[in-house]
Amino acid sequence: MSEVILAQNAGFCFGVQRAVNEALKIQKEHNSKIYTLGPLIHNNDVVRFLEENNIFSIELENIHILNSDDVIVIRSHGVSQAVLDVLNEKQLKVLDATCPFVTNIQKKVKKYSKEGYHIVILGDKDHPEVIGINGWCEDKAIITKDGTFEEPIPQKICLVAQTTEKIKNWENTLKNLSSVKEVLAFNTICSATEARQKSTNKISKEADAMIVIGGKNSSNTTKLYQISKQNCISTIHIENAKELPFNFIKNNNIKKIGVTAGASTPDWIIKEVLDIMNTENNNFEDQLSLMNELDKRFAIGDEVQGEILSKTRDSILVSLVGYKADGVIPYTELSAKEDPITFAEKLNTGDSIKAKVIKLQNSDGYVVLSRLEYEREEAFKELEVLFNEGKTFEIIIKEAKEKGLVGDYKGVRVFVPGSQIDIKFTEDKNEYVDKNLEIKLIDFSLKNPVKVVASRRILLEDVKNAEDAKAWESFNLGETVRGEVKRFTSFGAFVEINGIDGLLHLSQISWNHVKNASDVLKEGQIVDVKIIGLDREAKKLSLSIKELQDKPWDNAAAKYPEESIVLGKVVRLNDFGAFVELEPGVDGLVHISKISHNRIEHPSEALKIGQEIKAKILSVDEENKRISLSIKDI
Repeated sequence: MSEVILAQNAGFCFGVQRAVNEALKIQKEHNSKIYTLGPLIHNNDVVRFLEENNIFSIELENIHILNSDDVIVIRSHGVSQAVLDVLNEKQLKVLDATCPFVTNIQKKVKKYSKEGYHIVILGDKDHPEVIGINGWCEDKAIITKDGTFEEPIPQKICLVAQTTEKIKNWENTLKNLSSVKEVLAFNTICSATEARQKSTNKISKEADAMIVIGGKNSSNTTKLYQISKQNCISTIHIENAKELPFNFIKNNNIKKIGVTAGASTPDWIIKEVLDIMNTENNNFEDQLSLMNELDKRFAIGDEVQGEILSKTRDSILVSLVGYKADGVIPYTELSAKEDPITFAEKLNTGDSIKAKVIKLQNSDGYVVLSRLEYEREEAFKELEVLFNEGKTFEIIIKEAKEKGLVGDYKGVRVFVPGSQIDIKFTEDKNEYVDKNLEIKLIDFSLKNPVKVVASRRILLEDVKNAEDAKAWESFNLGETVRGEVKRFTSFGAFVEINGIDGLLHLSQISWNHVKNASDVLKEGQIVDVKIIGLDREAKKLSLSIKELQDKPWDNAAAKYPEESIVLGKVVRLNDFGAFVELEPGVDGLVHISKISHNRIEHPSEALKIGQEIKAKILSVDEENKRISLSIKDI
C-alpha cells in the first residue's frame, strides 16, 4: 500500500482564481453569453466548465464576428496596449481580469522603456503573457528562455521575468548579465509559482513516484513536471482523474507517491484524483483536510505564520501555510525599533516569520502583513503606564498636518494637536518633522476609536511658570528695567522683561502726543522702562518710558519768560484758536483774536497744521500748564 503526500502549495493561484471568479461574476451580471480573449486559463476542464456557464473563448482574429457592446474578458495572462486599442475600437465592453502580478510587470516595462532602458524578458517568447508584456515596450524586448543570450546585450537594461519562470533560470540570467554596466532587475516570478516549485522540488525528492496535475499546455504545470522529473524518474503528468493510470497506484514497488498541481488546476480536480486513490484504502484525511484549508480566507488582524520566500528592495515575500494567497511584508512594516533595511538584512530565505494581516489584497494580489503589530501591542502597554503615571517620553515626528503633528512611538501613532505644540502659535509645523519631541499624554484610550493624544505645551508651560514666578518676584515698583518691544496694539505696546509681557500704554510712551506706538517704536527694539504698576496676583505689569524723561512743564516760566519771542509749530486748529508746540509736551494757545490783524472766522484761514510760526509769549501758568501766545503782537 502506497503512502500519498500532497504538496503544501498546489492548485489555483490567486491570479487564476481571481480571473475565473471575475468571469463568472460578470456573466451572472449580464445574464448573457460573454467571451474571453483566448482560453481564460490553460486547463481544458475549467474551459469546459466555463462554457457550461455561457463563457466562451475567442481568438483575436475572430473578434469581427462580435457585436458592439458584447462583453469580452481579458484573461489573467494580460494583453498588449495594441490589443486593448483594437478591442476598444470594436466598441466591445472590455473587462480586464489580468493577474495583478502581470499588470505590475507591464507597468514596469512601459515605464522603464520610456526612460531609455532596453527591456529583457526571461520567459517563453510564444507564451501569451510574454507576448502581452512585450507589447508594452513596442515589441522591442530581448527575450531569453533560460538566461542565455546569442547577441551582445545593451549596457542599460531592465530585466523582468514571466511569472511562471523557474528561479534557477532567473539566477542564471542575472549571472549572464553581470558584465552589463547598468542592470535594473525586478524578480517578477510570482511567489505562488515559486512556492509551488519549492513544494514540488521537496516532495519529489522524497517520493518514489510523482503525479503532476494540470493542463498539458500550462506553462507553470509543465515546469512542475520538469522539476519532478529531475528528482523522480517515475513522474506522470495528467490533466484530470480520468487520465490517472490504474496500474500506477497498484504498483507495489511504489512506497510513497507525491501529488502536486499547477496554478491553473482547480481544487475539485485535485480532490477527484485523491478520491480515486482513496478507494484503494489509503488514508487521505490529512490531504483532504489540507485541500479544505486551501479555501481558508483571511480577516484583518489575523495572526499568520509563514516561510520567507524571497526579499526584494522594499519588501519580504512570505509563503503562508494553508492559504492560497502569499503574503508581503513591506520594509515599512518590519520594525519600529530599528532601521527596517538593517532588520531585513538579518532575515534569510526559509526563515519562519509571524505577522498580522493588515490588508487582504494589494495591487499585486498579495496579502499585506505587518510585523509592527506585535511591537505595537507592547508599545500600547508602555503608553498606558506612561499615561497613568503622568510621565514624559520622546517621540519622533513623522508628519505635519493642518491640525497638528503625527509622531511615532515604537509603531504607535501619537497625535499632537496644533494648540499643544508650543506656548505660542506655531506657524510652520514642518520644522518639527523628523525631530524628536519630548511630550506627555493628555488623552489615551484603547477603545474604538483608539486615542493617543499628547502635548508638548504643558511641559513648556511648567518650565515657563517656574521662570515666570521667579521673574515676578524680582520686579519692584518704581524700578527701571530693560525690555524688548514684542508687539503693538491700538492702545500701546507690549514689552517683554525676563519673559513677562508688560503694557506700555500710548500715554506712557512720550510726553508728546502719540497716535500709534509703531510711529515711535520698532518691534524688537530694546528700551528702558519704569515699572509704574505691579500686580503679582493678577499678573499685570504697567510700564512707562515717559516717566524716565524730564517733565516738560517743570520750570516752564523760567524757560519761556513773558514778552519774549518764541518759534513753534502749529499742531492743532479749532474754532477758538491754534495750538503751537514749543517743545514735546509743551503747547501754547494762540487765541483766534491774536492770530491776525484782519478779522477771520476760523484759524485755518491764516494757519496750517505743521506750519512754523513766531509768537510772543503773553502769559505762563505752570500749575495749569497753559501758555498764551500772540502772533499779531509781534
